[in-house]
Amino acid sequence: MKKIGLVVLFCTLIFASCKKAPEQAANPLGKNEPAKAAASAAPSSKTVVAAPADEKISFSSQVRPILSNSCFACHGPDSQNQASPFRLDTEEHSRANLAKAGEPPRMGIVPGKPEQSLLLQRIVSHDANAVMPPPTSKKTPLTEEQIATLTEWIRQGAEYEPHWAFVAPVKPVVTEVKDKTWPRTPIDNFILAKLESKGIAPSPEADKETLVRRVHMDLLGLPPTPEEIDAYIADNSDKAYENMVDRALASSHYGERMAIDWLDLARYGDSNAIHVDMLRTSWPWRDWVINAFNKNMPYDQFLTEQLAGDLLLNATIDQKVATAFNRNHGI
Repeated sequence: MKKIGLVVLFCTLIFASCKKAPEQAANPLGKNEPAKAAASAAPSSKTVVAAPADEKISFSSQVRPILSNSCFACHGPDSQNQASPFRLDTEEHSRANLAKAGEPPRMGIVPGKPEQSLLLQRIVSHDANAVMPPPTSKKTPLTEEQIATLTEWIRQGAEYEPHWAFVAPVKPVVTEVKDKTWPRTPIDNFILAKLESKGIAPSPEADKETLVRRVHMDLLGLPPTPEEIDAYIADNSDKAYENMVDRALASSHYGERMAIDWLDLARYGDSNAIHVDMLRTSWPWRDWVINAFNKNMPYDQFLTEQLAGDLLLNATIDQKVATAFNRNHGI
């Protein structure tokens, strides 16, 4: 009976909290419930500090994280939790006029005019019933630096950017350096330019034993064998280093080393993790990941087979095993 009572109480609390949601829809930017607790939680003061005027503010790396952490929960793509018609996740929605018919325009973001943008007006407000994010949301108020970033971003035109994964990479211009003899590849120019800017001279080239150890520890997670050290030292050709790296990449241990990060992110484990923590036999998927790295499988194929390998036309056993990726969770 005690369990039934707790369930009833829990459901009652959820129902009560859900009934409050429609009240927020009346305000285009969301409405806070007036309460003494909310008023005390509101920031006592906020100022807009100036961001570097010569710095180009990036939406993807600087603005999106702020909006995602503080705004998207109520003003983002989740239609079930939108507190108002005002959305910040897309450029089109952010430019929408929030005023009702016959009223003067009220814009959440006015490109080039942060002082006319309701977004900033609400963020820096001292009114507990107007400030964003609302005190009742329990979200941390924006810092002065974050406000300055948003201000300068709007002043620069509030330009949205697609996710970096959908932007074609552009090869940068190779940096000029003073010492023209040190760089061997274009990457060396960037490294040397940074060193020169700090007045630091490059370290002398490491000896062969050090280099072979570095490569093996980095690519294989294991020290080189005496035979591999001897083979590299004995190779006096111009491609000695390249040959040594190729031998390391051909090792089966390469896939094991590269798979570690993926297995960790996918929460791979040999047990169910919860309750009695029973054995879970998923090592075939682990081996599939290791083999995929050793085969240098293309990344799109690597993802597709793990997410939906069993749905591919004439799916192989290996492709079905790959979908065990979806079972790496606590049961």
